Amino acid sequence: MKLVLAIVGNDDVPVAISELMRAGFFVTKLSSSGGFLHAGNTTLMIGVEDARVDAVRELIGQYCKKRRQLAPPSPAHFAEGLATSLPIEITVGGATVFVLDVDDFEKV
Repeated sequence: MKLVLAIVGNDDVPVAISELMRAGFFVTKLSSSGGFLHAGNTTLMIGVEDARVDAVRELIGQYCKKRRQLAPPSPAHFAEGLATSLPIEITVGGATVFVLDVDDFEKV
């Protein structure tokens, strides 16, 4: 058995959870926040049999898409000599997925 942890942008969460559940996966949702933009995201926890991990990854990839967005420049840009007050275009969305081995699982 595996535990899939998927960190997903809040914009993609409703559809991703709906499609995962429609496919028969049980999903636990945890609110979290990211580093660079301090944007809200959600960590999805999905317990799954080894043979179904690829199906979970495929669904997450299908419904958690990367997109471009304008953001204010960060202090790191000033340190790199890119001093500007204009917004910069960055990539957001998608998902970061971790797959962990589960030694024991029990519903009580």
